[in-house]
Amino acid sequence: MTTQELLIKAKAAKGILSSYTVADIDRALTAMADALIADTDAILSENAADIDAARGIISDVMIDRLSLSADRISGMAQGVRDVVSLPSPVGKVLKRVERPGGLVIEKTSVALGVVAIIYESRPNVTSDAAALALKSGNVCVLRCGKEAHRSAAAIVAALRKGLASAGLSEDLVLLVEDTTRASANELMTADGYVDLLIPRGGPGLINACVKNATVPCIQTGTGICHIYVDSAADLGMALNIIENAKCSRPSVCNAEEVLLVARDIAPEFLPMLKKRLVDDRAENPVELRLDEEAQKIIDGTPAGENDFDTEFLDYILAVKIVADADEAIAHINRHSTGHSEAIVTADASAAEKFTRGIDSSSVYVNCSTRFTDGGEFGLGCEMGISTQKLHARGPMGLEELNTYKYIIRGNGNIR
Repeated sequence: MTTQELLIKAKAAKGILSSYTVADIDRALTAMADALIADTDAILSENAADIDAARGIISDVMIDRLSLSADRISGMAQGVRDVVSLPSPVGKVLKRVERPGGLVIEKTSVALGVVAIIYESRPNVTSDAAALALKSGNVCVLRCGKEAHRSAAAIVAALRKGLASAGLSEDLVLLVEDTTRASANELMTADGYVDLLIPRGGPGLINACVKNATVPCIQTGTGICHIYVDSAADLGMALNIIENAKCSRPSVCNAEEVLLVARDIAPEFLPMLKKRLVDDRAENPVELRLDEEAQKIIDGTPAGENDFDTEFLDYILAVKIVADADEAIAHINRHSTGHSEAIVTADASAAEKFTRGIDSSSVYVNCSTRFTDGGEFGLGCEMGISTQKLHARGPMGLEELNTYKYIIRGNGNIR
């Protein structure tokens, strides 16, 4: 099927979807989750083929991002079930105004229509996106990278089985077969077919979509996430937070990439940091890329010109010493991608200054940046992390996949 043929199917399915009830959608989502579990062996077989083809081409960390297991598929199914338990945003009255002449005006949440997602090597995005799109009243068009295409195709096959078993159109979830740049460009310029385009991936993909799309596009994902350890920090807490933010899963967009340390505590804290992240981690030690001042305290790699502007997605952490919270805020706002930033401090005034001064979608006090996630925020799974300010910001859940219209009721009113 060509991409254009697929878009025609998506547009036709949009008209069908509006006739389904919330109960219909929830029944279908439950069936989709069951189908994922039932097709686990088939999905894992295709995923193994993807991994074999990718070895030697992408890094080991990115292989981990591509890899599925029975537990991960079970988690994907649970993510779909979690969406079932959430209230549908469709038809929700956001605001109601009664005018003096008798008009009743209701600002009402409605689906966007056809939501297209271009993503790279994370197969779990396939089921997350499909579940959120369907629950929010949207048709889902998926276009994954070539590294994950076999896996995504097996997942979509399972999801479509679930839709069919629930009596809904299989065309509510569609996967683009072409993995060349041509199909991405078709989605970017699919005026009249795609109502919202969401890119999930590296800076190259996101920048290409933002620059070239003629359909509405959300800027998502790239995460140069910072943690600032203040002079009033609990240093043990800081080490725990940093290790989690950097090492629990370095290939994801909410992983820490830059550490800022207050000058007053740097001589004590940096040796503790090196012991925790380097010396005590035999299997996956973190490469510390140090500014000139930090190099005088501990051994590490001298930071290069671009290290404070790089999303490493690996066991690499850029480290810089700053005077105080004001310098930390200035550095972050200059170098951040607007994703997630954190301060570790016992000083309430420093925390307040940081949360007020940082211009990013998610700002943390005494906790890891790894919480920037739809599930962790109680949104179910998420469609992506928006790093822009219009119309969505932060984890994109169901409400962010709706727009609104005004419904006006009268009784013969004329103006």
